Amino acid sequence: MEKELIDYIAKSLVDDPSSVSVDASDSGASLLIRLNVGENDIGKVIGKHGRIIKAIRTVLQAATAKSGKRAVLELVE
Repeated sequence: MEKELIDYIAKSLVDDPSSVSVDASDSGASLLIRLNVGENDIGKVIGKHGRIIKAIRTVLQAATAKSGKRAVLELVE
């Protein structure tokens, strides 16, 4: 569910949705999600002073709070 959430948010933000890919790895109590976007769209996902990526991480933490897992979102260039 978390992987699809990040995929949906990222594709809504960028100019080239086909360049977005999301990889998730679950290691027990934590969930690592790697977000890959096109080189021209990295700034749109990060936002001014990192506000957009911070908001995406907050939404992700809220989505995983009920399951008790800790979610980490990593933006890969």
